[in-house]
Amino acid sequence: MATRRLLISYAHPDDESFGLGGLIARYVAEGVEVYLICATNGECGTVSPEHLNGYSSVAELRLAELDCAAEKLGLKRVYKLGYRDSGMMGSETSLHPDCLWQADQAEVTRRVVEVMREVRPQVVITFNRYGGYGHPDHIAIQRATTTAFSAAGSPEYDTGQEPYRPQKLYYSGIDSGFLRFAITIMKLRGKDPRRLGRNADIDLQAVLDNVEPVHARVRVRDYYEAWDEASNCHASQLGGGAPRLPLFLRKLLSPYQGFTRVFPAPPANRVDEYDLFAGVTADEAELDRVR
Repeated sequence: MATRRLLISYAHPDDESFGLGGLIARYVAEGVEVYLICATNGECGTVSPEHLNGYSSVAELRLAELDCAAEKLGLKRVYKLGYRDSGMMGSETSLHPDCLWQADQAEVTRRVVEVMREVRPQVVITFNRYGGYGHPDHIAIQRATTTAFSAAGSPEYDTGQEPYRPQKLYYSGIDSGFLRFAITIMKLRGKDPRRLGRNADIDLQAVLDNVEPVHARVRVRDYYEAWDEASNCHASQLGGGAPRLPLFLRKLLSPYQGFTRVFPAPPANRVDEYDLFAGVTADEAELDRVR
């Protein structure tokens, strides 16, 4: 059989583990080659001083944590684009000339196209149009990846590589029911759902307002232990957030991860897949390499 390949195009060290650790662990266990684009170095992440022991910078620490997670998850390769972390929308750091939010969109797109043509994934995942929770880096890499998905297959888009268009594009989904529940609980406790997180800069209501339909649900219940191992690699980013629910409860409440299928376009806004590789076929060039 031809090798199945999945490319995840995300923004920061830790996005892959916190967001998709269960999914990655499942597909790696099933023999899928999983590749990751990490667009920034994560230097705007809040880090307690004790985590910096032995590291010259926050970026060096964050990238080392990413290497740890990549090994735990069994990623085939991580492509580090090296842009500066932009921080949250409207912050001073989002104006830095080297940050991803200020980067030339055509340049970022080209770099993603180059990775797609090298990896030749059948399936690509990136953030939704709101970037999950409105982070400018998430939005920037989502736009570049979505554009690159089509551009990679065009002979007119010249990178010196053979054109290749992946077969399926997904945006990572968010459980709207869980969000509504979380917002309700926060209000009952007298907390503002529009000021969430260690720096009170995440608007949970806006996240809910920008949720997109889910068309695929992938079962990850059996991969929570691997998910936690990878997430624990990003120790510098675990402080200050809400404590994790007990493992058995997470498995019970969230046995699936949801995804919005962007291409091919779904016939209706309902769940119609339980495997991101459903309907994927091997092209002749790939079959020739396998034979």
